[in-house]
Amino acid sequence: MHDSHRLVPDDFDVPELLEHPRFRLRMLSVNDLVKDYDAVMSSVEHLRTTFSRESGGSWPEGLTIEDDLVDLGWHQREFTLRRSFAYTMMTPVEDRCLGCVYIMPTRRRGHDCKVEMWVRADEIESGLDEELYRSVRAWISGTWPFASPAFPGRAISFEDWHALPRD
Repeated sequence: MHDSHRLVPDDFDVPELLEHPRFRLRMLSVNDLVKDYDAVMSSVEHLRTTFSRESGGSWPEGLTIEDDLVDLGWHQREFTLRRSFAYTMMTPVEDRCLGCVYIMPTRRRGHDCKVEMWVRADEIESGLDEELYRSVRAWISGTWPFASPAFPGRAISFEDWHALPRD
């Protein structure tokens, strides 16, 4: 049975991993709570002024560990339903969460998905954000079935993204 809310076709094999010398992307789950919460809370101001600009919100201001658990459960369920895909970015040995990548539906004209990502604040100076963006762009282009993915705040400014009409 086909679910019209799915982001990818039923016959598409959703990638389980993206391996990189500096990180590993895999499905974000409730089992990542402690490491995810540490990454988020160590980066509140950075996330508010970068990542949260897409939604116009103030996340993660005021986020409790219980709120984060609910968010992780929602992301995990959406992934299993193929409606959106949240990946945690861990160190290769999985001892530390470095950030997240989200592949989500969009109704903005001319785009079939939006891809958002963030890197914890203490990794910005290391160049990890640029490496992640480069790697994810190539991964989306070479592996995923999207014709026109959008990268708000990166390949398109937030202002231009918000100005796009909705379908």
